[in-house]
Amino acid sequence: MRIVPAVLTDKPDELKRMIVQSEGFCDLVQIDIMDGIFVPSKSISAEDLSKVKTGLKLEIHLMVEEPGKYLEPFKRAGAKRIVFHYESKEDPAGLIPKIRALGMEAGIAINPETPVAKVERFFKDIDVLLFLSVNPGFYGSKFIPEVCDKASVLKGRNGRPIIAMDGGLKMENILMIKEAGIDLACVGSGIFGKGDPKENYKNLAETVR
Repeated sequence: MRIVPAVLTDKPDELKRMIVQSEGFCDLVQIDIMDGIFVPSKSISAEDLSKVKTGLKLEIHLMVEEPGKYLEPFKRAGAKRIVFHYESKEDPAGLIPKIRALGMEAGIAINPETPVAKVERFFKDIDVLLFLSVNPGFYGSKFIPEVCDKASVLKGRNGRPIIAMDGGLKMENILMIKEAGIDLACVGSGIFGKGDPKENYKNLAETVR
C-alpha cells in the first residue's frame, strides 16, 4: 500500500508549503478541491495551484457539484489525474471521456453511504476508485471504519481499478486500511497535522510496508 499526502487548504501560501514539503518524500500528492456547495468548505483554486511549480504527480480530488467546469483549468495547472464524485450533478458516463480527452487519468470517488454497486459499471473506464472514509469537506473529520468493510469486497478482484481511501487515515487505523486491500492511502492531517511531515510519512510508510 502506498501512502499519498492529501493537501486540503484555502490558503495559497499553505498550498505551496505543503507541496514543497511533499517533494522531500514522495512523487504523488492529492489536492482536495471544494466549492462550498457540494461540501460546506471552500479551498484553493486552479489558479492558485498553477502558481506552484512542482515535479510531483498531481491528483485532483474534486468535491464539487459541477466537476466538468474544473477539468480544463486544472489540466492547465498541471493535473495528471482527476477524481470526481459519483454524487455530483454530472453523469460519469459523460465526464470520464472529457477527462480522457484532456490527457488525464480519471477516477470516481464515493461518499461513505454510496454502495459500490452504483459505480461498478464504470470500472473498465476509470483508473482509480476513491472511498471516502469520512463525511467529506473538513480536515480532521471522524474516520468511519465500516467503509473498510465496503472496500474489502473488491480485494483481489480481477478487472478492478486502483482502490484508494481518503479521510481520517492515521497511524491508529492504517493497518486496518491495508488489511481491507487498499492500494493508495490518502493521508492529510496524519502527515501535515502535528510534528514533521517527512517523519510522519516515513512512519506510516514503514508501518504498511
